[in-house]
Amino acid sequence: MTNRRGSTPFYRLYCGLAAAASPLAWRRVRAKLQAEGIAPDRMAERMGRATLARPEGQLFWFHAASVGESVSALALIEKVLELNPGAHALVTTGTAGSAQVLAKRLPERALHQFAPLDTARALRRFFRHWRPDAGIFVESELWPQMIVRARATGMRLALVNARLSKSSLRNWRRFGTTFRFLLDQFCLIRTQDEATLEALLELGADRSRVARGPNLKSMISPPPAPAQVLAELAPQFNKLFWAAAATHPGEEDAVIEAHLAAREALGRPDLQLLLIPRHPHRAAEIAAMIRDRGLSVSQRSRGQAPGGDVYLADTLGEMGLWYSLSPLAFLGGSLVPVGGHTPYEPACFGTPILHGPHYENFAEVYAAFDQSGAARQIEDAAELGREVARLLADGTELARMSEIARGLADGRGARITHVAEELLQALSSTAPAADAGPLR
Repeated sequence: MTNRRGSTPFYRLYCGLAAAASPLAWRRVRAKLQAEGIAPDRMAERMGRATLARPEGQLFWFHAASVGESVSALALIEKVLELNPGAHALVTTGTAGSAQVLAKRLPERALHQFAPLDTARALRRFFRHWRPDAGIFVESELWPQMIVRARATGMRLALVNARLSKSSLRNWRRFGTTFRFLLDQFCLIRTQDEATLEALLELGADRSRVARGPNLKSMISPPPAPAQVLAELAPQFNKLFWAAAATHPGEEDAVIEAHLAAREALGRPDLQLLLIPRHPHRAAEIAAMIRDRGLSVSQRSRGQAPGGDVYLADTLGEMGLWYSLSPLAFLGGSLVPVGGHTPYEPACFGTPILHGPHYENFAEVYAAFDQSGAARQIEDAAELGREVARLLADGTELARMSEIARGLADGRGARITHVAEELLQALSSTAPAADAGPLR
């Protein structure tokens, strides 16, 4: 059993450094949120100052890093609340983008706050106000003091959809004792892949608490696609178009190159591109690059219709619309070494998928999609252009890929129910769990 006195020298050093760096960290975080248009009162949430009252009754606290992690947990949040009709969920994240997306997609009885900084003062304020009954950490957002101080309040903690990148694994190996100390605070750990399971066991995780779990991204709740908005948008696109979604710096140029090549190969100068950058704040830079290539561009954020060569969907929270409309999508973060993005989101809408060679974050998932025929891997802009032209000219193949993709996304309901029931059982169990000692 782990207690406060059992904390490691590195953890104690980290706490001291975090306290010393707190003013600088707060200034940086405040400047970033201010630049992203976040109101001052909401910025204060990062210092643990709540802007909402705690709802009465049981409160499940879910913590995730950003948009991708929080969206992957939505189906689990919905199911936990469905199984606990009197409970509420508090979701904390660290980015403005996640706050904007969750404002549109959180279920009833769920609320969002920005996560407190990993400092003693901010965390004390946070836990004294919210008093969560249980905490669920998603993926790899493991802030040491947040974990230890959460456990010190007496709440039971779980880590779901855990994933360790190669760089994270290298870093934690240097501080193995501290990492084991953190892992000991969780009563349940479920990994999203075999590699993370093996890494956690190698680093000393308790075998009785850690196991391979289903990837939450395979049970992702489909993003909203309002029928009225779809009906308005659909006639505005050209008859032939394709999408490039969640693109990162270095990919847009390749996508434009591929688009021009596909347009020439098809003999269709009216071929249109729907371009959806991962980070909409890059829209001005991307629009300038498109114009430099001699193409016209219209922007969603400016209220412009999808006319011209490229429609830049530079908004958040509308992926359901774009996947519903698109006959074919290239999924970004995969032509550059980002690690890829989940293919399950487009699969919910039966959208055939093309992706690049960098999909380390979803290696097992993409293997299943590629082997089944729901997705195809391309290596560069030239191959992307050829595949776009080939598939858009072959309606039968597109329909086959669409059916397979939709099939892979089906069956989410039973799987998410099982995950939620196992989680709730662990969090409500009277069995001994790690004890971090009193909160100071």
